[in-house]
Amino acid sequence: MKYFRLIFAIFFLLSFAFESFPQDDEIISVDSSLVILNAVVTDKNGKPVAGLKRDDFKIIEDGKEQALAFFEIQSTPFAAVILLDTSGSMEERVSLARSAAIRFLSGLRSDDQTSILNFDSKISLVQDFSNSRDLYPTVFDLKADGMTVLNDAVFEAAKRLSVRAEKRRAIIVLSDGADTLSKKSADKALKAALEANAVVYTVDMSEVNSQISVRTQNQGVLKNFAEKSGGRFVSTPGGVAMREAFKDIVTELGNQYTLGYQPTAAPDGKWHTISLRLSRPDLQVRTRKGYVATKTRKKN
Repeated sequence: MKYFRLIFAIFFLLSFAFESFPQDDEIISVDSSLVILNAVVTDKNGKPVAGLKRDDFKIIEDGKEQALAFFEIQSTPFAAVILLDTSGSMEERVSLARSAAIRFLSGLRSDDQTSILNFDSKISLVQDFSNSRDLYPTVFDLKADGMTVLNDAVFEAAKRLSVRAEKRRAIIVLSDGADTLSKKSADKALKAALEANAVVYTVDMSEVNSQISVRTQNQGVLKNFAEKSGGRFVSTPGGVAMREAFKDIVTELGNQYTLGYQPTAAPDGKWHTISLRLSRPDLQVRTRKGYVATKTRKKN
């Protein structure tokens, strides 16, 4: 009987301990739901603004103010994936896309990491993450051919970025915006990018003389990726305009404000809008427009 009472007492204490302290699964689920915002602040001339403080920012989600969990202003390294469209519709502009990629790589700092994928009917790894400012020779052998899996490529880039240690992540899309073969929808691709905390910059590589209705539709896809994620849409580049656009993108990625908060909304699988407000009305801020609160899976 004495032995039985001892066992019961130990069982009771262990039960109390498990009820009183959060389990590992609970802690992990809290961390995984943290929403990260990489914000670019500019003045009236479009130039980046530095020196703002934590109190200068206010995060609003679905109309309710959220408490900041952390705030960083350091010029920290970033990880980026460049997506080169090499489908048949890009036949006359693959070389221009290569030039754009070279321009981007030339602005990298020593700690920045970039990977390059090309996509047509399939997605291929051209260059794994590195801080190299030079394109691998295989890039110059790429030819335009096949269909287009733009959405799948964005999804794959987000997947690769999601395991990176860098908080600042970006996807650079060099494409005419057409998609003819993807298994993923544009919404699923965007959701993946947002979950990976990746900003999407899209560069319109379509022909200037292409059919207006088709070009407008494809540009709408590229603009949606950029605007919803807090990135930027760059119209058909060339010459000085292209050099300046990529110089600005590299500068933005290296000098953003990084903020994070624990949302009060339930993980309901729905879209939640985000508004980032500044204490100074003379400044402009660009960041992601929201996120999908992924439903929490119950443990068996």
